[in-house]
Amino acid sequence: MSYDGFIDFIMDIFIILLIIFVATSLVLAVLIIFLIIYSYKINKRFDLLLEKGKLKGLKDVLFKQIDKVKRQEGEIVGINSRLKNLENISEDTFQKIGVVRFNPFKNLGGNQSFVIALLDRKNNGFIISSLFIKEGSRVYAKLIKEGKSDHSLSEEEQEAISRATGLK
Repeated sequence: MSYDGFIDFIMDIFIILLIIFVATSLVLAVLIIFLIIYSYKINKRFDLLLEKGKLKGLKDVLFKQIDKVKRQEGEIVGINSRLKNLENISEDTFQKIGVVRFNPFKNLGGNQSFVIALLDRKNNGFIISSLFIKEGSRVYAKLIKEGKSDHSLSEEEQEAISRATGLK
């Protein structure tokens, strides 16, 4: 091997090493950029967790969460108490309503008469009947106990109870 051949061989190796070095540098540069972006995202999440420096460490975060949970448990107890109170109140409120419009006289007027059944959860309540006739309007009320009345009920009143209780 001559001196010129040796120099050419060294130059070829140098060019190959230079190409490998440049390629490795590019790969490392891309990797560094990826790691910088990733660490920025991690730091952003960590800042959110620590409330941008307000908390000094994970111990503070843990104690803050424990305090929050205790406060929420107290609020839940209060909410459950109010809910039970509302459930007790709702036992006696009207929950079922049935309305029937009708014409007591087939050839006169329209469906201006009506019956309204107002019942609670146990089907207790009352019926209001309004009959519209030529001379005026008549309004009647009948007490309902467990879906039945001590007074005789018209067909329309029975239908109003059925609608209120969901039987029709």
